[in-house]
Amino acid sequence: MNSCIRALCAALLFPALACAAPRDDLLVSAEWLAAHLDDPALVILHIGAGYRKQHIRGARPVSLEDITVSDHSDMRRMRMLDLPSPEDLRRRLEALGIGDASRVVVYFGDDEVSPATRVLFTLDAAGFGARSALLDGGLPAWIRDGHPVTREVPAAPRAALAALAMQARVVDAEFVRRHAQAPGFALIDGRAAALYDGVDTGGSPMQRHKTGHIAGARSLPFSAVTDLAHRLRPEAALRALFDAAGVKPGDTIVAYCHIGQQATAVLFAARTLGHPVQLYDGSFEDWSLRDLPVVPSAAP
Repeated sequence: MNSCIRALCAALLFPALACAAPRDDLLVSAEWLAAHLDDPALVILHIGAGYRKQHIRGARPVSLEDITVSDHSDMRRMRMLDLPSPEDLRRRLEALGIGDASRVVVYFGDDEVSPATRVLFTLDAAGFGARSALLDGGLPAWIRDGHPVTREVPAAPRAALAALAMQARVVDAEFVRRHAQAPGFALIDGRAAALYDGVDTGGSPMQRHKTGHIAGARSLPFSAVTDLAHRLRPEAALRALFDAAGVKPGDTIVAYCHIGQQATAVLFAARTLGHPVQLYDGSFEDWSLRDLPVVPSAAP
């Protein structure tokens, strides 16, 4: 099934979302999900702790290991949360019950938002960006709104997925070096401000992360894009955050963090504002291991 037919199927199954703004496409409420829980094309993915204890009816558990590749065999050249090859990723998504006509909703089981946005980033890279969304506030919001949970595990999923229409969402260190200060691009450091500022150093002693940030990067901590209830901040508040980071309308957001997880929360927020996005998947760990230069502290 080609991408046009896939999009048509999604529009027919979810007409309310077919002509929506980016935020309405990418974010669903507990009320919306409750109303669509029995839609046959809907795939719900639960990431985070507590699945066996409680989850939304029909949800299937997913871990970052299910949709990424990591290699810990060499601490000098570690690979963390890399995208699998297209064919490998296609098989992994099929195993989660995702097929050609699926619409996917991802939610987090606790207060860890960035694992859910990393799953959504992977789906976007696999060509499912228009047909995958985040449950705003995750399972806590679902429960607070009075919706039921279950311990029943659904039957093993069966799905058929055609070759993926992979999108250019991942960049490497050389791309970052060349585009860090290029017009039309905004390099965002999604780590905590203390790491960007050089007050603290991330990573373990064996990983030898450098202290500071990549030259040309602007700080926008991943935790800033959600509120205390772990809901995405309103559009105006997000625009103010990106404006404060020097992002211009239409800029392509290139983000990094420690290993490529936290930055996806920033990228998800950017997508809701209509920005093209790319992830430096190796992030600051890869940059440090390559012994590339950093700015050791933020300007006063």
